[in-house]
Amino acid sequence: MGILTQKRRGVSLPPPPSRFGGGSGGSGSSFPVSTAYVGTYVLLTAIIMLFAGLSSAFIVLHGVPAWQNITLPRLMWGNTLILIASSVAAEFARSAIRKDEQRLFRQWLVISGLLGVAFLAGQFLVWRQLVAAGVYLATTIHSSFFYLLTGLHALHLAGGLIGFAIVFYRALANQLTSGNHEALKVWALYWHFMDVVWIYCFLLLLLA
Repeated sequence: MGILTQKRRGVSLPPPPSRFGGGSGGSGSSFPVSTAYVGTYVLLTAIIMLFAGLSSAFIVLHGVPAWQNITLPRLMWGNTLILIASSVAAEFARSAIRKDEQRLFRQWLVISGLLGVAFLAGQFLVWRQLVAAGVYLATTIHSSFFYLLTGLHALHLAGGLIGFAIVFYRALANQLTSGNHEALKVWALYWHFMDVVWIYCFLLLLLA
């Protein structure tokens, strides 16, 4: 009855509170995390589960009598430094775009992408060196895990390069600015994550 009386007197009632706690101002939903970030975190979680499962199998099989270590090519150290440098360049690109320094942003972005390509090329050379030395996928259990872990990482990193191509295209089209560069931040998150995964896999294979 009281509500009907308020409506008759022309009193407007406040809207119901948002499900996501958006507060008093703003239109639409105020969900704190974008769909791009949600999708990326789901993907990263799946990758973590994949490599965690492989790591568990690696640790279990490491104790079997048939285990035989292989010698890792020294080029892997250089590849690791290249990938770390690529992540550093991506952070310089993020710093530049926050200052709206478009030219510097594009330069660092290109450097990061080229270093990523160089890493994949370096990994291809590592595989060729092992094949030339007679070390194949089925040579030992250690070599099987080596090809599996490095191959899966390379596959996911290649996916990151596809993301880089999208970001680079938007950069050339001047669609990324200091106030709107979420695509860059999402790609950088994935790129840094793949850097961490590589270091983990490298140490796992090295310290076997």
